[in-house]
Amino acid sequence: MRGIQGHFNSCYLDATLFSLFTSSSACDGVNTSADSEEGISHILRRDIVNPLRRSGFVPAESVMNFRKQLGCKSFTTDEKDPEEFIAILLKDVLHLDPLLKFRSHGELSQDAYTHQIIVEKNQVGVLPSVQQLLEISLVSSDLKFEEIPSCLIVQMPRFGKKFKMFSKIIPSTELDITDLLHCSSRQCFLCGRLANYECAQCLMDQKLQPGRIKQYCSPCNTQIHIHPSREKHTPHKLKLPDHLPADAHVQRKTMQLFAVLCINTSHYVSFVKYGTDPRSWIFFDSMADRYGDDNDGYNIPVTRACPEVADFLSQSEEELTTANLCQCTDLVQRLLGDAYMCLYQNTESALASSMSTDVSITT
Repeated sequence: MRGIQGHFNSCYLDATLFSLFTSSSACDGVNTSADSEEGISHILRRDIVNPLRRSGFVPAESVMNFRKQLGCKSFTTDEKDPEEFIAILLKDVLHLDPLLKFRSHGELSQDAYTHQIIVEKNQVGVLPSVQQLLEISLVSSDLKFEEIPSCLIVQMPRFGKKFKMFSKIIPSTELDITDLLHCSSRQCFLCGRLANYECAQCLMDQKLQPGRIKQYCSPCNTQIHIHPSREKHTPHKLKLPDHLPADAHVQRKTMQLFAVLCINTSHYVSFVKYGTDPRSWIFFDSMADRYGDDNDGYNIPVTRACPEVADFLSQSEEELTTANLCQCTDLVQRLLGDAYMCLYQNTESALASSMSTDVSITT
């Protein structure tokens, strides 16, 4: 596995394609779209996805040919943001439906291809996880997922190379979205029985694990809001599936991290999970080295196994928040400090992908 060869400001595209298609099938609907033999989805499948998965290498010429099909000359010359490329790729070129379907408490529907985390800095600690950020972002925006996404692309609260709300963020290896689903059974935050109410104003309550989503059964909802500090809260009734018994078992709905896009000084790289071994993570840089000069040379892509990333992320929440980050390896620090987008797939897709992935790493 050598990855995708970079050329002429292509790192944003290289890192995105490598993340989406190396070992995950979450966006494989892209590869089965009806298209002519010269259409862009056919070119993507023939010249990039298939070679990447079969031989582990995609030459710069194949990537440039694909860039020329994107409908705008700037895609062959300019630096771009990954979210801009993803929107063009999935919506305008491949005509895929939005990956994410949201519903607000007011029953208004919204669609999106990615989700931009929006939080206040004082709502979380100095080293937040993606789980914490996503929960606060959606609750604060009064949004829930209508269904479990096949692929969830989460943009960190940062804007390019100029602004980062947090110096480091922990990419949660598993996202529990049970409490973020519309019309789904949920457990009472206090007693564990079936919840009927949710209170957004309790989200940051300092006496109730601030930052955790708060949903309650009817008795607990009444009891918790007797307190003078909460008596003016306005909890809303949850929409639940029809004919749900009061003692219904709540099955947790989870998604698995399969890639992280990172940026540092305008250069994008990625970390990708592959195979069944939980320690199987690789680092990818499409322009890690160069042979020759700017006119006649070429970039040399590099992939490197980085099991230390898995070792760090597999720690408990308590261990992560108290870890001495100065003692972490360079790649772990790069992951935490440069994370730009985290990519998740639902757990069933993750299992299917890992069982069918066999990646050999060469550095």
